[in-house]
Amino acid sequence: MVEFRIDRRSGVATYLQIVQQTKQALRLGLLEPGDRLPTAREVVEATAVNPNTVLKAYRELERDGLVEARRGLGTFVTRTLGGGTQADHAALRADLTDWVTRARDAGLEKDDITALFTSVVEEQDKGDHA
Repeated sequence: MVEFRIDRRSGVATYLQIVQQTKQALRLGLLEPGDRLPTAREVVEATAVNPNTVLKAYRELERDGLVEARRGLGTFVTRTLGGGTQADHAALRADLTDWVTRARDAGLEKDDITALFTSVVEEQDKGDHA
C-alpha cells in the first residue's frame, strides 16, 4: 500500500501531492490494478490533512480513469501508468543509482542532480518530437 508524504513547504497543493505520488507509484509498479488505496481516514491519520483534501485527490484520480470508488469498500486502482516491465525498472534503477552516486561524488547536490536529469529528459523529449 502507498504511504503519502506531504511536504507543506513545497508550494504544491496537498491534494496534488497525493495525486502525483499515486501516479508515481503507478508508474513504478508499486500500485497495480485491483490494489486498494488507503482510506481517507487512514491518510488523515498518517498525514494530518483534511479529509476533503484526500477526497478531492481521489476524485481527480477517478476523473483520470486511474481509480474507482466502490461504496463501502474503498478506492481501487483500475489501471496503471508507464511502460516497461519490473525487470526493466530494476535494471534502470540500478544504472540510475550508479549515476547518482557518481554525481554526488562529483559534488552535485540533490537540486543539481534533479536539474541535470530533468534537462536531459527534456532534451530527449524535444528530439523525439522534432
